[in-house]
Amino acid sequence: MTDAFSELRPLLFSVAYRMTGTRADAEDILQDAFLRWQSTDQTAVQSPKAFLTTVVSRLALDTLKSTHRQREVYVGPWLPEPMIGPASEPAELADSLSFAFLHLLESLPASERVAFLMREVFDSDYKEVAETLEITEANARQLVSRAREHLRSRRPKRRVDPAKHRQLLSEFLQACAAGDATSLFSLLKEDAILYSDGGGKRPAALKPIYGADKIIRFVQGLLNKGTGEVGVYPVEVNGEPGAMVTIDGRPDTLVSIEPDANRIITVYYVRNPDKLRLPARAAQALPVLPGRVARNSSEYVGEMALADEPKIDADH
Repeated sequence: MTDAFSELRPLLFSVAYRMTGTRADAEDILQDAFLRWQSTDQTAVQSPKAFLTTVVSRLALDTLKSTHRQREVYVGPWLPEPMIGPASEPAELADSLSFAFLHLLESLPASERVAFLMREVFDSDYKEVAETLEITEANARQLVSRAREHLRSRRPKRRVDPAKHRQLLSEFLQACAAGDATSLFSLLKEDAILYSDGGGKRPAALKPIYGADKIIRFVQGLLNKGTGEVGVYPVEVNGEPGAMVTIDGRPDTLVSIEPDANRIITVYYVRNPDKLRLPARAAQALPVLPGRVARNSSEYVGEMALADEPKIDADH
């Protein structure tokens, strides 16, 4: 029992991160949960997993409620903090880790988000969900059902395999770098959406950009801005292919896409530096492709598909 928390920590982090969308909040929640575990009569706990999952879920619910106002006044679209590096979670949890899915969870009220994740992702029973939310089991079932229907109507009907995902991302970046509108039109669905998160600290679109034509104009506008030594390299983002753009060796923009069959539904640009913080060992691994500038970037973006992915470990 004394090592139960340590053994369950990866799972508990997974719960907290999916519920809050940020690593910092997840770490704070785990610290609070550990203190509560230490003050609990552990010999009376029949299932440490159920007990700690409930504790973490309650703390996550409190966090979601307290941060709701902050996200309402956030400058521009709020995107989750990406997990950069190889995923270390069981395959059955992969779908619930994707960046697109975490962003979709933001459309749920806090109680529905917690109820859905507890029941559908982490296999808590309805009694545990009800106890966490301090509601009846019947109401817990209603919350889960409502969240399930809401998400089902917005998620792609099938998951694209990683090779195709990576190919679409590489082609998109090459087309962006070249300002190739024709290729971009062929890659983006007509009703595609682009979200960019600068958090008021970096230039970004203040509202989502709807439609392939407007996305292309936005991308072409970016080509005329910014200089410096630019690096673009593949990374794993929440268990899926992504790309990190660096300027003069510093992380500048994380790019993630949500594909559907052969085209791109959604594009995500994370530019808020608070969400691009990497461990020192990861920052040292960032390669810089010298002698290239932002407005002449088609060559180095083309290399992305062939480059070896740096080994960047996310701090869990």
